Amino acid sequence: MDCAQANVLRMSVQLAYFREYQERISGLIGASQAKELVNKALVLVSVGGNDFVNNYYLTPFSARRRQFALPNYVTLLISEYRKIMMTLYESGVRRAILLGSGPLGCAPAEIALHSSNGQCATELQAAADLFEPQLVKLVQEVNAQLGDHVFIAANTKLMHHNIITDPQAFGFENSNTACCGQGPFNGVGLCTPWSSLCENRDKFVFWDAFHPTERASRYIVEQMVNGADEYMRPMNISTIMYLDSNM
Repeated sequence: MDCAQANVLRMSVQLAYFREYQERISGLIGASQAKELVNKALVLVSVGGNDFVNNYYLTPFSARRRQFALPNYVTLLISEYRKIMMTLYESGVRRAILLGSGPLGCAPAEIALHSSNGQCATELQAAADLFEPQLVKLVQEVNAQLGDHVFIAANTKLMHHNIITDPQAFGFENSNTACCGQGPFNGVGLCTPWSSLCENRDKFVFWDAFHPTERASRYIVEQMVNGADEYMRPMNISTIMYLDSNM
């Protein structure tokens, strides 16, 4: 939503780029076909993660932490996301998956900052636990208002849960250390040519300080495509494709 201090594009700027993209497409294929293209697209929107990690919890005395208690900050985020969802709908989006906050406290960067024993940072996990149910509730309310299942909430925190808490059961060996990085848990800074690099990235859940490896990502995507209601609400991607193919 508002992470300019961490070099993350504000959502308002991203939405402006989306409108600019639509104008360019209209110039190439015409307004009618451009509208149909957007109407039939499946849009992915990542919400929550940066607003916590690169804003609220960026420093112990960040402006947002001084301004809001955590529950009030989550309420603010949800109200802002409602506006974003309506803007997307008004821009022609008819199917959008909202990726939740993810396992905030379990990223190697946050473990390096907040944990001495390699366990997930409890404060950030508590923020995700507070945020995810409210995101689902928001999706239900907006869909009811629109009279259609336009938005789908993807509980990416829960999707990561199994491979983080029991990595060996899924063929991973490590779930709290990045394959590429430096410092404690390889969670400090960026992955560079001078970083410490693991021998086999397929054995690691995290590639760098924040992002999962390709193999872990494939597991997450599988839950998005075929996962149960606890992962994807109100439906998974397979159901979306089936419904849209019969329209």
